[in-house]
Amino acid sequence: MILETLKILFNRDLNKLKFEIESYQYENQIWAVNNDISNSGGNLCLHLIGNLNTYIGAEIGKTGYIRNRPLEFSLKDIPKSELIQKIEDTILVVNHALDVLNEKDLNTIYPQIVFEKEMTTGFFLVHLSTHLAYHLGQINYHRRLI
Repeated sequence: MILETLKILFNRDLNKLKFEIESYQYENQIWAVNNDISNSGGNLCLHLIGNLNTYIGAEIGKTGYIRNRPLEFSLKDIPKSELIQKIEDTILVVNHALDVLNEKDLNTIYPQIVFEKEMTTGFFLVHLSTHLAYHLGQINYHRRLI
């Protein structure tokens, strides 16, 4: 049951991420920052893509993805169309990886130590879903402020 719920939430929120990026009126606004806003919507989007491709794609789905986390926050001016394609690719990666799991797998220990202690795969997937939702809210707020 929780696995199906996670699939629904990841798909919902990744499609909402795509909608948010598409909804910026002007492409340069995606990358806007000021003294009060240090992370642009574009950089938060890249961060979410890197995060999910690392912890779900590479670890669970065995995609071979190699993360460069500093670039998630330093790259700028990637075209909107490229960000959208990256989101669509991430949706496929997440769905493929979650499709290979079963409910029993959720109780196994996640293969990486991420928060300095072991956790179950299910716990970490719930964390990743809430992390996505958190930054999705920031992107929505960024878009409306800019």
